[in-house]
Amino acid sequence: MPLSALCVDGRHKWSLYHYSQPMSEDLSDLYQAIILDHNKRPRHYGALAEATHRAEGYNPLCGDKIEVFLQLSGDQIEAIQFECASCAICKASASIMAEALVGQSLPVGDSIQESVNRILKTDTETATLDVQGEIAALSGIRNFPARIKCATLPWHTYQAALRGEAKAVTE
Repeated sequence: MPLSALCVDGRHKWSLYHYSQPMSEDLSDLYQAIILDHNKRPRHYGALAEATHRAEGYNPLCGDKIEVFLQLSGDQIEAIQFECASCAICKASASIMAEALVGQSLPVGDSIQESVNRILKTDTETATLDVQGEIAALSGIRNFPARIKCATLPWHTYQAALRGEAKAVTE
């Protein structure tokens, strides 16, 4: 059964099951299951009362809205939470992001974000669960250029929060 995820306004449909890049059906099914799980049971969901940094993100093309909350101690990400009204890809990406970043230093967080950018935007980057963990599940999204902004919105919003900017917009 293909994963179908509608953006908030219903303009975009995405299916990881049918895509142009070669990937085994088993691997595609596994990545699809990871995205579905993070959408249905997002980790680190909800406002963070002790947040030291926060930002709101918005994708005007499909209507995704997200707010990212950070609690930093020095250069350490002590806690990260988010709230969103978004498509499944955006919510799953935010959940995967929070899982990957919590407890990390800011330089490690930068490295993780660079890896995500390469996974989503280049055909040459091979993502595997044993190296990138669940972030690898985002790799199938690059085959749907209109949906890359859905997956990157949480990451742009995280960066805006770090810079002390109140808003992040993808266009």
